[in-house]
Amino acid sequence: MRRTTVFRRISIILAIALAAAACTSGDSGLSLDENGNPIIDPGDCLVIDVAVSSEKIELLSQLAADFVDSDLAETDDGECIAPIVQSKASGGAAQLLDQGWDEATEGPRPVIWSPASSAWGTVLNQRYETSGREPIAIDATPFMLTPLVIAMPRPMAEALGWPDEALGWGDVLELARSAQGWADFGHPEWGAFRLGKTNPNFSTSGLSALIAQTYAAAGTTDSLSAEDLAKPEVVQYGSDVESAVVHYGDTTLTFMNNWYRADQRGNPYAYVSAAAVEEKSVVDYNTGNPDGVLSQGEEPREPRVPLVAIYPEEGTLYSDNPMIILDAEWVSDEEKAAAAKFVEYVQLPQNQEKVLEFGFRPGNPDVAVGAPIDASNGLDATQPQTLLDVPPPAVTVSILDAWDTQRKSARVTLVIDVSGSMGDVADSDTGETKLDLAKRAAIEALDEFKDDDDVGLRIFTSDLDAAGATFLDLVPPSRVGDVRENLANRIRDLVPLNGTPLYDVTQATYDELNATYDPARINALVLLTDGRNDDGNGSDDARQLDALLDTLTKGSEGATSKPVRVFPIAYGGDADLGTLRRIAEASNGAVYDASDPRSITKVFTAVVSNF
Repeated sequence: MRRTTVFRRISIILAIALAAAACTSGDSGLSLDENGNPIIDPGDCLVIDVAVSSEKIELLSQLAADFVDSDLAETDDGECIAPIVQSKASGGAAQLLDQGWDEATEGPRPVIWSPASSAWGTVLNQRYETSGREPIAIDATPFMLTPLVIAMPRPMAEALGWPDEALGWGDVLELARSAQGWADFGHPEWGAFRLGKTNPNFSTSGLSALIAQTYAAAGTTDSLSAEDLAKPEVVQYGSDVESAVVHYGDTTLTFMNNWYRADQRGNPYAYVSAAAVEEKSVVDYNTGNPDGVLSQGEEPREPRVPLVAIYPEEGTLYSDNPMIILDAEWVSDEEKAAAAKFVEYVQLPQNQEKVLEFGFRPGNPDVAVGAPIDASNGLDATQPQTLLDVPPPAVTVSILDAWDTQRKSARVTLVIDVSGSMGDVADSDTGETKLDLAKRAAIEALDEFKDDDDVGLRIFTSDLDAAGATFLDLVPPSRVGDVRENLANRIRDLVPLNGTPLYDVTQATYDELNATYDPARINALVLLTDGRNDDGNGSDDARQLDALLDTLTKGSEGATSKPVRVFPIAYGGDADLGTLRRIAEASNGAVYDASDPRSITKVFTAVVSNF
């Protein structure tokens, strides 16, 4: 455990307050780790390490700063207590706590774990029990609440009968099964019904949506069982809902940001028709802050078309953001007692009132729900009327296992940069190059695809042959269950070569995927590159980029569009992150930052979560 003297309390208060500022300012002057958490030396205080999901990092950092200056921030022996808060995605933290938490890369193992939902504690405990270990996520206290809702542009919801009609997963299912889509409701110009859902292995909203739709499929609001999951009609219900998904993702931020950009261009209906998100996300979107984080100098602008929250009539779940004091071998009794004091502090009414400022509902039932949870933001404080329980641990894990077969299949081309700079050393300790690390990450990521996904492998660099080819297909798009080992072998054989014809390969691969578009699958291009466009021919980069962005934008808009989404990975410090972000946004995809090449395995896993 880590401690500091009482005399250093003032410096700790300042450090934690600066940490809270660093979470939003983007220019704090503090050193940050690879996850964006402030690096703080608390000296010899009794440190309580707190791992929290990203949506509450700012609030809990502020409360930690206030706590250090409170009467509760002392042990029974009079020593000061310093909570140090770091951001960890709920699903990612659950995997680390299960499979092994490497403190060298992930930061300290937590004393308090606060995922977005208690469901993650249920999943973790079941995995512990399955492997013969004692569960560690036992003592959970709700901190703040937000229900899972189906967000929809107001005109679309009104076309379904909102707010007079009770709506829910049954309506999603009807639209997903309809060959006519929105034409059945008088709006053929909106095209097919498109659903946004996150990957339930990573995202709380994705897990809550999966559980809620399974309850709806089984026609029950309690006692969901393994027998229910095996019923053919329940399996078909899940598969049909998933068939409307545009793509998955590790967080809802991708959906909300892409939706907002489409709205600002004047057409919020073309990207997704609805998205399973938490109520808090609707607040952020409607106040002009779709990702919930205002960068320095950023001014919120309300959307042209606001979203409304549909509280599923079949029932929904709360994300309760529990404060879980872990009963783990690395947590001492003294740390547990100190952690309990911080949990007690955040439950105080004056602190619970602060959660409303962030778009959440108080976890303390004695604190009333008020603005911004109101009609002005398309919300209803009297909802939800029907609450669902997280199923028993074994059933929850079985629901996740079933999703692996029910989820929408993908059709993905992996495009990997093999330019000369990929031979640069990326890890001085091991001598591994950027390409070495990328190959290992790509091979591991192959296991994240389901057997029915189609995956192809293309490499790119200049002068691949005597004719000056800029890319080469090593494995054509094929059922990954049939070619997984071949893909791995071809990736292992890659070597660094010449230049970086980035725009040329992106344009050509996109055009091919668009020409062979499969509406029954998620069609996507994963593009890993460590540099900037350099084809060695002195071509007009600006003209090439403008033409590419125009193609991507046109392909992602309109009721009859064939959305092929591009998911670039900006690999290494020299990658053109700004341009790659523009490419991703034009296609309504998402960019991933692997500026530290050692993070590429984690990043590749996040990318593949979209499929």
